[in-house]
Amino acid sequence: MPAAQTNDGEMGMYTDFLSVGMVTVIGLMAGTAIGIFIGYLAKLQRPSWADMTNREKKLNIVLVIACSAICITGLAWRFLLN
Repeated sequence: MPAAQTNDGEMGMYTDFLSVGMVTVIGLMAGTAIGIFIGYLAKLQRPSWADMTNREKKLNIVLVIACSAICITGLAWRFLLN
């Protein structure tokens, strides 16, 4: 969507709630999959959550959060800031 000019002359962006929701949900799903896959490649995954050490659990959670944030940011930049 093009930039919209506000009453005070500033240029701003507007988008609908559905687009923001879709970018957020798709980014969360993709980031979770990528984070878990990276944890698997780094051999931080175990067959059961209970078998993992606290350090492995924390690293997996950080990987998922970081990858989700990166995916959401990238999707928002590409699709919402056009």
